[in-house]
Amino acid sequence: MALMITDECINCDVCEPECPNEAIYQGEEIYEIDPSRCTQCVGHFDTPQCIEVCPVDCIVPDPNHAETDEQLQTKYEKLTSTA
Repeated sequence: MALMITDECINCDVCEPECPNEAIYQGEEIYEIDPSRCTQCVGHFDTPQCIEVCPVDCIVPDPNHAETDEQLQTKYEKLTSTA
């Protein structure tokens, strides 16, 4: 399942550079996560790096983008494919 950033975000800028898929970007008011690029760090790390660094715990699973571990792995492989 892709992650999302809630409105509790304080725009501290620590999550964006941690995302290996470049899924996090500055939205109109808070940082946002592109669900088409978020793999919860599957393929890169054991845990989502944005959650690890967020000081206010505002990054949660996105209920509108439920995915299995296998789907996240497939997404990772597509995002990192050189073909």
